[in-house]
Amino acid sequence: MWQTVYGDDHEAFRDAVRQFIDREVRSKLDGYAEAKGLPREFWQAAGRQDLLGLEIPAEYGGSAADDFRFTAVLLAELAAVNMALSSAVGIHANVVPPYLIHLATPEQRKRWLPGICTGDVITAIAMTEPGTGSDLAALATTAVRSGEGYVLNGAKTFITNGYSADLVIVAARTRPGAGAKGITLFAVPSDAEGFSRGRKLDKVGQPESGTAEIFLDDVQVSSDAVIGQVDRGFAHMMTWLPQERIATGVSNLAHAAQILDETLQYAKDRKAFGQSIGSFQHNKFLLADLVTRVDVTQSYVDQCVLAHTHQQLTPTDAAKAKWWTAQVQNDVLDHCVQLHGGYGFMNEYRVARAWRDARVTKIWAGSNEIMKELIGRDLGL
Repeated sequence: MWQTVYGDDHEAFRDAVRQFIDREVRSKLDGYAEAKGLPREFWQAAGRQDLLGLEIPAEYGGSAADDFRFTAVLLAELAAVNMALSSAVGIHANVVPPYLIHLATPEQRKRWLPGICTGDVITAIAMTEPGTGSDLAALATTAVRSGEGYVLNGAKTFITNGYSADLVIVAARTRPGAGAKGITLFAVPSDAEGFSRGRKLDKVGQPESGTAEIFLDDVQVSSDAVIGQVDRGFAHMMTWLPQERIATGVSNLAHAAQILDETLQYAKDRKAFGQSIGSFQHNKFLLADLVTRVDVTQSYVDQCVLAHTHQQLTPTDAAKAKWWTAQVQNDVLDHCVQLHGGYGFMNEYRVARAWRDARVTKIWAGSNEIMKELIGRDLGL
C-alpha cells in the first residue's frame, strides 16, 4: 500500500541509507554475528554518512532534522536487512540523544554529542537490572552523595551496545525508599574507575547488537554527570520511552514485511506435487492473511510516526504500536518458517535467523504484558 506519511526528502534519504547498507554492511553481516557486536568501523562509517545525528543540533555536528520520520526511515531500512542493526543503531541514534539534547547542560552536550554524530562515541542506556526487569521503579543500583559528586554501585543487564559503549546513561537510585521518585540519570564514561563489563551475553538471536552486563563498583562521578534533575530520572525516562517504543514498532514491522516478501517469492518458486506451494489454497489464504495484517498494521504505525513527528503521540498509542507490531512480527515470521518447511529451520536460511531475532521484541522496551497493563490503565481499568 502507498505510504503517504513520507515525502520526497524522506525517500531520498531512504535511497542514501540503502546505498550505505549495500556499500558498508551486507558483506560484513556474518562477521558481525561471529564477533557478537558491531565494530567501531561500522559506527564511524555510519557517522560519515550522517546517519547517527539526525535529531542532534547542527552546532554539535548533527543534521538537526527535527522530523522523526527520518529516524523511522533509517531504522526501518536497517531492520529489513538485520534486526540487530536497527536495535543497536536505535539505542545510539534514537534512544540516547534526546536525553542529552533536552536534559543535558551545554557543557555536557558539547562534550558528548559531536562524538555521537561521528560514531567515535558509542552509547548505551542502562535501565534494566538482574532482579527488576520491567519494574524500573524498583531498581537497586545506588548513587550516594560523596563530596561534590556521587558514588555509583550496582549491576545492569541486557544492555544493547553494552560491550562497546563509550558512554552509558545509567539510571540509579538517589533517594532510598522513594520508589519512582528517587531515581536519577547519570552520564557515565566506560573508562571510569570501577566501571566494568561482563561477558557478551549468549542470546538466542540478534548476536550483532553487542549485549552485555555492566557492573558499577564504587564508580565516582562529579555532579556534572547528572542528566536532567536529581530524583526526576523516572519521569525523564517516561517522557522518552514512547519514542523508543514507536521506533521499536517501526523496526518490528519493517523486519516482518521484508521476510514476508521474501517468503512470498519462495512460495512462488518452490514446487511440490507439480505446482508452486503458494498455489495451494491453504497457503494462498495464509499469505493473503499475513499480507493484510502487515498492511493494516503499517497504516497504524505510519499514523503514530506522524503523530510523534508533531509531538502528539501519547504513551498509550506508543504502547499499542509496540506490543501489536511485536505480536504481528512474531506471528508472521513463525508462519514464514513453516512455509519454508525443513529449510526454515536451517541457520543458513535468512528466515530462520529472522525468526530467532524477532522473539525478543515481545519482551524488551517494556514487555507486551506491561504494554497491555498501560493500555488497560488508560481505559480506567
